Amino acid sequence: MPGKISEKVAILVSGGVDSSVALALLKEAGFDVTAFYIKIWLEDELAFLGDCPWEEDLAFVRVVTERLGVPLEIVPLQKEYWDRVVAEAINEVKVGRTPNPDMLCNSRIKFGAFYDAIGTGYAKIATGHYAQVEEKSGNFFLKKAPDPVKDQTYFLSQLSKSQLSRAIFPIGEYAKPEVRALAEKFQLPNAKRKDSQGICFLGKIPFNEFLRHHLGMKLGPLVEFETGETIGEHPGFWYFTIGQRGGIGLSGGPWYVVGKDTETNTVFISHAEHRAERARDRVLVRDLNWFNEQPEDGAMLSVKLRHGPKEYPCQVQWQDDKTLEVFLQKETDAGVASGQYAVFYRDDYCLGGGTIS
Repeated sequence: MPGKISEKVAILVSGGVDSSVALALLKEAGFDVTAFYIKIWLEDELAFLGDCPWEEDLAFVRVVTERLGVPLEIVPLQKEYWDRVVAEAINEVKVGRTPNPDMLCNSRIKFGAFYDAIGTGYAKIATGHYAQVEEKSGNFFLKKAPDPVKDQTYFLSQLSKSQLSRAIFPIGEYAKPEVRALAEKFQLPNAKRKDSQGICFLGKIPFNEFLRHHLGMKLGPLVEFETGETIGEHPGFWYFTIGQRGGIGLSGGPWYVVGKDTETNTVFISHAEHRAERARDRVLVRDLNWFNEQPEDGAMLSVKLRHGPKEYPCQVQWQDDKTLEVFLQKETDAGVASGQYAVFYRDDYCLGGGTIS
């Protein structure tokens, strides 16, 4: 893993197996490491949802750090989370876009506000992400993890160059079964603990529950796109994203969300055979972030339109200095939604990405 043993390393721990194994690997390698738990549970905002999920997480963190003999500090960043991540996510949903809070969480909190909070005494920040950082001739490159399903470079694509230069991902070279095996080797109490599937700032709380608290419900029509016929009702367009299949609640499916009208609170749905007719073979991407040089006009790359192993071969064309048009080469995608991120790759390296407009 990158970094010098003499450097002080701050590692973010969550109570899960990934960050715990990352901590154990750093400790085994001889790094001067301090563990930090970011407290971002929004107690006032989410009290209606029940007990704080962070208490169980923190209990695991305490046991792991005590067992490994690593000091632990708790950093409260609730306000920063609200201002930099949650508020923007809510605003994006209100206007019909599909935000990615985890993307903002990494760039604005884990490698942003957290670094500011702990000061400059730590040369590196480590996390339990499945990704790798390589340094070549003074430049830092983000490389995919060998496990394509667990690879998390997509979520890290909005880090700045300086943030990437400070990052260490100790488990980035391992597949998930290997990480579980390492947890057993280190005798970690969470070796068999299930992975969290929640949004970063909500932990185990479903995102729709959070939206229901802030945006409420507003009944609107479910309209079949091809016929214009209203065939059902929905609780608010903000609960749906383009390409969504589950949660529509109609018989005769499967149904897919193919469009939304935010002014009339209408959600358009279609069957699979018609959905494919509106699949897109090109998208516009703005607010671009590159780790090193931006791709040349006409470059052949691959692109991820959402987190996961799926990549599309593509050619990119600059429309202006801020807008990239992406042409999918072999397939189309029926689930592209404004506000999502397009992330670009050349071979095993993530170049950066931006938001789909």
